[in-house]
Amino acid sequence: MTLDPGRLGQAKADLAETLRSMRRRAGRTQVWLALRCNISQTKLSNIETGRVTPGLVDVELILKVLDAPPELATQVAALARLASTEWQGKRASWRRGLEKRQAELAGLEREATTLRYFLPAMVTGLLATPEYVTAGLSHSPVDTSKTVARKLERQAVLYDSAKHFTFLLTEQAVRWAVVPRAAMAVQMDRIASISHLPNVRIGVIPTGTVVSRGPMNTFTVYDQRLATVETFTGRIVFQDARDIAEHLEVFCAYESHVFFGDEMRALLAEWAADCRA
Repeated sequence: MTLDPGRLGQAKADLAETLRSMRRRAGRTQVWLALRCNISQTKLSNIETGRVTPGLVDVELILKVLDAPPELATQVAALARLASTEWQGKRASWRRGLEKRQAELAGLEREATTLRYFLPAMVTGLLATPEYVTAGLSHSPVDTSKTVARKLERQAVLYDSAKHFTFLLTEQAVRWAVVPRAAMAVQMDRIASISHLPNVRIGVIPTGTVVSRGPMNTFTVYDQRLATVETFTGRIVFQDARDIAEHLEVFCAYESHVFFGDEMRALLAEWAADCRA
């Protein structure tokens, strides 16, 4: 089953209908199935009406208890994975107001305790200077003044010692000239400064480092419950445990090639000096 953004919302309804139909064809009641799946009848009812999106573990257990044929089980498992994925289009964000997206991100950051960011192309707003943030939004067709303010307000979360942040940036992300060279040097200084916070780890992968897996997308993992992937036209939100685990695996693979601490700050100082030269 391919990831079609237009199908993501429908997948939840399709999954609910499919599971409900399978139970009825098997001649089983919700109470019978819930008892054998070790879940409440209320939860099963919510799954079958689409009010709750089940995880793959729940779906696989339901399929096993109902003795679903292997081919059907594979199709339903793929549908469950799709139902746990959300597409957030950029144009829809523009219509709603970009500052609302900032409120959503602030909520995710507030709820999470361990946050991991892989940044292959640009610096994220949490690490950015005001000039960098403003320039990064210059392509937007809507007023961005409130969005800039909200992005900068969100940076306060970095000083919450109960949270732990890890940022992995490629050299391209650090050096991509979003603003003029002098301002880029200040941006690099900003990253170096934030890296001294005890709950923040910032690492860079210099160009030329041999890494077998290409840096395909910017992505963020919030604890072990949600991952977001950025594209040019929007973002994909993964809530399925297997998708999150795969992103964590990729993150750890990149992390093994990263320079942290004084080595990272020495590289930033060298690149900033190039900008100031």
